[in-house]
Amino acid sequence: MIFKASTKKRVKFYTSPMILLGALGILLTTLVIFSIRNISREKQYMSEILLEKGATIIRSFESGARTGMMRMMWGRDHTQSLIEEISQQPGILYIVVTDKDGHILAGNDKSKIGTRYMDETEILSLSPGTQEKWRITKTADGKKSFEVYRFFRPWRRWHHNWCESGADSSCTKWYGRDRYAGGRFGPKKLDDQNQIVFVGLDTSPFEAGRREDIRNTIIISSVMLLLGFAGFLTLFWAQNYRVASRMLQDTSAFANEVVSHLPVGLIATGRDGGVEFLNSVAEKITGVSLRDARGKAPEAIFPTLWNPVKHDLVTGKTVVERELECSFRNGRNVPLSISATRIVNDRGEVVGDVILFRDLGEVRKLQEEIRRSEKLAALGRLAAGVAHEIRNPLSSIKGFATFFKGRFEDSTEEKKAAEVMIQEVERLNRVISELLEFARPSELKKKAVDINEILEHSLRLIKEDAKSKGIKVEFSKNSEVAAVSIDPDRFFQVLLNLYLNAIEAMEEGGVLKVRVFSLDGKGIQIEVSDTGKGIDSDSISRIFDPYFTTKTKGTGLGLAIVHKIVEAHGGDIRVMSKPGSGATFLITIPSTERGK
Repeated sequence: MIFKASTKKRVKFYTSPMILLGALGILLTTLVIFSIRNISREKQYMSEILLEKGATIIRSFESGARTGMMRMMWGRDHTQSLIEEISQQPGILYIVVTDKDGHILAGNDKSKIGTRYMDETEILSLSPGTQEKWRITKTADGKKSFEVYRFFRPWRRWHHNWCESGADSSCTKWYGRDRYAGGRFGPKKLDDQNQIVFVGLDTSPFEAGRREDIRNTIIISSVMLLLGFAGFLTLFWAQNYRVASRMLQDTSAFANEVVSHLPVGLIATGRDGGVEFLNSVAEKITGVSLRDARGKAPEAIFPTLWNPVKHDLVTGKTVVERELECSFRNGRNVPLSISATRIVNDRGEVVGDVILFRDLGEVRKLQEEIRRSEKLAALGRLAAGVAHEIRNPLSSIKGFATFFKGRFEDSTEEKKAAEVMIQEVERLNRVISELLEFARPSELKKKAVDINEILEHSLRLIKEDAKSKGIKVEFSKNSEVAAVSIDPDRFFQVLLNLYLNAIEAMEEGGVLKVRVFSLDGKGIQIEVSDTGKGIDSDSISRIFDPYFTTKTKGTGLGLAIVHKIVEAHGGDIRVMSKPGSGATFLITIPSTERGK
């Protein structure tokens, strides 16, 4: 009997290796399919983002060109300057406008104007149309380029509504000019299907991100494969305690080392449902250490992370790449992509749960930049219409109001009404000027300055206004701050806008505090805080959006212009506030521009 029992054990121990190989093959196939699908999804996502970015750049370029041709009689040189200015933006390799034969009419490289960008056969193969298309190509220096192209049509609506109606006889001056000899970009030369605009975008940042995602996918797949392999080996040698124990220890040590250094967060629970493991990335994101979490229920420590997937795990479902907004003990709200599964052994017993998650902050930031770019393009189109449709009638209204003002005697109701009309016309004109300034590309005249002097001078400008409202201004120099390269005039505009907003927020007096800090050679940080009524959370998320304002009077462009100027300096601006607790604006300016 003992022998038979021993024989049974030996038969059970020497399970056919084909079963093990078959299971490993299924696991490997599953991981390969998962990896391929994830890589394909990332590639498609990169293409969509770059296509939208290229389309936004083309629309912005067309809006700028249309504004110039409508209001300022731009010629080729002006359009050339606009192309050169836009092409200097980060991530843009080149901008080229060609005719239908492939000759370059304008581009970021003046020396190539008049040469062939490509032959007619290649242009026909591209089949350009009114919708943006794209292709992957290489520049002359061998750099990979994501090229977006379509017909160049800044003049279409303007030509039909303005020139062909006979509203402006100056349009006829543009006909018959040589397109390579410095003539104007006129409607005769640039019809709807006569010119093509090509925008080359740098794929390096996206390729780097894609490579990082591929690396993460490979690492995760490798870890899962290793864990699966380790599990199969453990079951295979389960009857031999000495061999199984040694192999389990080695594999466990290796798996723990790899999992601990995963670039994504990982949380694992045990049979009792308590937390068994957190890797370093999970500790950083959640703000909870493994020592504090071990043995505790995950729904009590990470409620916003665990509770949304708990039901799926209990019912045996696998969660793949679900996006959630999670809050943690450290006060952070983090957008996460979550994958989770339940681990069950061969006897159907639950061993535990595993949840993987990665921070989507950078992805959301990129989406926000695209959203702001779309708004800028829309404002560019709006600015062109506003400048033409509103300013001319406003001038007439102001002229008539001034005329009637002179016709009435002082202190009469009629004269007061005329003065009100003049004031309102001037206010509308200021709104239009702010709109045009916001839509216009930022041109900085940088020079090295002492930021302490800039802050002192700007505070002197609002000192009397603050004093009249019972507001105390606090500022002390920081001698450790090095000189920084900025445009002093544009930076004055940023500071004055923040000061005036702070003064308006402190209706019953308070303290306006300004401080500056050094970032250890990486740049500077300026802090502007007040003790006013504060800002609610809904308003904070939209505070830098164009035309968003909580004031009864105001255009809503002030902070949007502030944000644009700070970004043009390569920096960023953040706001921290709670209702009734004042507001603090943090401006960070790097020592060198980001992206250079």
